[in-house]
Amino acid sequence: QVQLVESGGALVQPGGSLRLSCTASGSTLDRYIIAWFRQAPGNQREGVTCISSYDNRSYYRESVKGRFTISRDNSKNTAYLEMNNLKPEDPAVYYCAAQSYNGPGFCGPPLNYQYDYWGRGTQVNVSS
Repeated sequence: QVQLVESGGALVQPGGSLRLSCTASGSTLDRYIIAWFRQAPGNQREGVTCISSYDNRSYYRESVKGRFTISRDNSKNTAYLEMNNLKPEDPAVYYCAAQSYNGPGFCGPPLNYQYDYWGRGTQVNVSS
């Protein structure tokens, strides 16, 4: 069983950048598909991006394409979400999630029910 802890959330100005980290313990991250979800107040939690464990193929929701980059460093048991050009619609609690699967296939779009393990989230705010 894997435990996930997110970090890196902060308040930034529009157009700013952040890098979120998702550090795993209890198991090696290379066995899992990793996804980032986010939930803004009053909204449902939505899948933002995911990266497969098999070949590192990734998926991005349309609104973050070209701005966000997901990556993983299995040697550090950590996944990352690089967020650039942050917009007023990006503020939310960002959650890291893991799905136990390391076979072929595309990971996206990430859906809540597909993921067995979740972190507690990290808050991202965008304001001038």
